[in-house]
Amino acid sequence: MTVRLVTENRRERIGLLAAWGRYPIVVAEELKRQGYEVVCLGITGHADAELAEICDEFRWIGAAKLGAQIRHFKRHGVTRATMAGKLHKVAMFQPFAILRHMPDWRCIRTYYPHFITGSKDRKDDTLLGALVDEYAKDDIMFAPATDFAPELLLKKGQLCGKKISSSQWSDIAFGWELAKKMGELDVGQSVAVKGQAVLAVEAVEGTDACIRRAGELCAAGGFTVVKVAKPNQDMRFDVPTIGLGTIETIAAAGGRLLAVEADRTIIIDQARVAQLAESLKIKIVAVHDPAADRNLSAAA
Repeated sequence: MTVRLVTENRRERIGLLAAWGRYPIVVAEELKRQGYEVVCLGITGHADAELAEICDEFRWIGAAKLGAQIRHFKRHGVTRATMAGKLHKVAMFQPFAILRHMPDWRCIRTYYPHFITGSKDRKDDTLLGALVDEYAKDDIMFAPATDFAPELLLKKGQLCGKKISSSQWSDIAFGWELAKKMGELDVGQSVAVKGQAVLAVEAVEGTDACIRRAGELCAAGGFTVVKVAKPNQDMRFDVPTIGLGTIETIAAAGGRLLAVEADRTIIIDQARVAQLAESLKIKIVAVHDPAADRNLSAAA
């Protein structure tokens, strides 16, 4: 029902706040295919310049120019927006980060409790939640990008690779429980495990850096990467995402299996991802519950 409702008004203008990766391009292309006008703000240093060729209106803007972002969307008649792509949060902890990004007054006012007084935390959900709340004050509501492109959510099942071994299923279940606990605390969403031992956990550095660290610590390779949604995942932002780069990183680090949460993980270029993983001998599986899905697999 959600998809039907969001595709009825064909000439509605949708705002796209685009960050790093191919995901914003896929979302923009799908919005155009459905007949929407796309007003895109590309985050400087993150977004792909190709978006300017796809969208009806495109402008580069700083990540900390919150007031300018809102004003731009309002000038273009945007009342509904979506965000796609990754913001490199580690940049916040670089020397002179505030001076480098030059936040505008509205950004300063919104994030003052997070970065100046320390009265509020800097968890992903907290920071992104503050952003969408600030947009809402000007009657611009954010919707999940997957409302417009639901086919990007990976369905339950094994996407590629040979049969998953019993020891690998044990690692999936072990990593799943840990990743869910991390997600509950809004620390990260990915872990790398082998033999039911933790090799690396994701925090501010992101999934790829977590995987590379696992490879450095486990020279023998053969480890499993588990990536899940948070228990109370807000599908408007920070949804687990995998793509070609994820598979290349796992292969280079020596991993052999990627397990993700079905229907709550975005996969970019699914056919190409499956083909690449197959060629690199990487197994990919999407599950709802490791214990239940392992039993179903064994029964089959």
